[in-house]
Amino acid sequence: MSAPPSPHELLRLPRAWWGAWRDRVRFPAPDGLSWRLLLLTVGFTLAVEALIVAPSAASFHERWLMDRLQSAELASVGVEALPYSAVEDTVAEQLLTIGGVQAVVVGDQGVRRLLLQAPNLPRTPDVIDLRRHNVGARLLDPWRTLFGHPDRSIRVQARPRYRSGDFIEVLAPAQPLKLELRAFLLNSLLVSLLISAVAGGLLYAGLAFLVLQPLRRVTRSIEHFATNPETEGEPPSTRQDEIGRVERELARMQEEVRLSLRSRARLVALGQAVAKINHDLRNMLTSAQIASERLAASPDPQVAKVLPRLERALGRAAALARNVLEYGRSEEPAPQRTRIALATAVTAAAEDAGLESDGVRLVRAIPARFGVNADADQLHRILVNLMRNARQAIEAAGRHKGVVRVTATDDGGACLIQVADDGPGITARMAERLFEPFVSGGASDGTGLGLTISRELAANHGGDLRLVETGPDGTTFELRLPD
Repeated sequence: MSAPPSPHELLRLPRAWWGAWRDRVRFPAPDGLSWRLLLLTVGFTLAVEALIVAPSAASFHERWLMDRLQSAELASVGVEALPYSAVEDTVAEQLLTIGGVQAVVVGDQGVRRLLLQAPNLPRTPDVIDLRRHNVGARLLDPWRTLFGHPDRSIRVQARPRYRSGDFIEVLAPAQPLKLELRAFLLNSLLVSLLISAVAGGLLYAGLAFLVLQPLRRVTRSIEHFATNPETEGEPPSTRQDEIGRVERELARMQEEVRLSLRSRARLVALGQAVAKINHDLRNMLTSAQIASERLAASPDPQVAKVLPRLERALGRAAALARNVLEYGRSEEPAPQRTRIALATAVTAAAEDAGLESDGVRLVRAIPARFGVNADADQLHRILVNLMRNARQAIEAAGRHKGVVRVTATDDGGACLIQVADDGPGITARMAERLFEPFVSGGASDGTGLGLTISRELAANHGGDLRLVETGPDGTTFELRLPD
């Protein structure tokens, strides 16, 4: 049979139980919002308590003095009814005891009449004139009585209610008032604290339900997103107030960041794939260039007609293969600016974009001898991307014929090139994200990088590429290049 626990072990048991319960139940940090809100609620409750208690004490103090004045006034009527107003009579002493006063003075037409004789007092009494409406003095008088000297007396003056005269004045000891005022304040304080505690508790519970709980949900969502941004957290609530809008905006921003991370992951995978095939692609292009050089010796006129176009395409492909690295981390080479005849550049880009006279055809509206100061290869890539997208949009609509119109104007030190088509247009939702990577509004086999790369190439020149308009009648892009 085991021995009973010692007294020291019995004392350690409650501490152990408290420690285990405290470890299981986590209290919020003292510097958290809930603690601050709780302290703020307590502070507001105490402030309301002070606003309630102070006027209540002043009202009780004044009411107690008015009761003594009315009793003294009635006592004075009884004293005046005695023969010769003899204050030594036992009836006068009984009236003094009933009224709770030590002396009564009546003032009438500037004459003070002592109806009940005052005893000798050890201290000069304080004067309280109830005929004057001094709010500050009324609020201060109860505390002077409560914390005053035990031998303190009060001379109270007021207008008579049951008799004629200018004023009636009584002398009363402050100690009975002090005892009654203390009991009143204690009762009022307990009742007010109970009411304030209930109201403060309900207020705190309401704020905790309406504010703290949603904020904790938002905090959990942020922490979960910071830990694992790829997975979705708690869905936002359907509240229509400010916190509900914050939750929905946070969910929207998290989704945008999540999409950006996914796009970046795709870009990394694309860069790795390009890095792997780059070497083999350059070898293939080298072989193709060697074959094209051998074709140059062919006497066939058709070969001689097509060969320059083939050589240009192979040269651009080889240059692109040399400069291609992972998208997003690599930078396009600085443009080598030269003066280029725009009409010639547009015609060459139209051939590579697949524009033909019996299908989707090119229409130029370019002034004669109009030139641009740009990198020939990068300008060609921009124009090919724009024209190929226009052709694919027209063909995706089930049409075999269409028009791609290229216009150019000089805008005070800048060249404006517009590429317009008569295709079906772009949806408003797609137009908002048209220049983002992997967003394709044309053929289903597109990578969604053409417009993104074209805008970067335009930015390398110090210019810009933007969507001017789109609709059922077609789409127009504008390329701005500084001259």
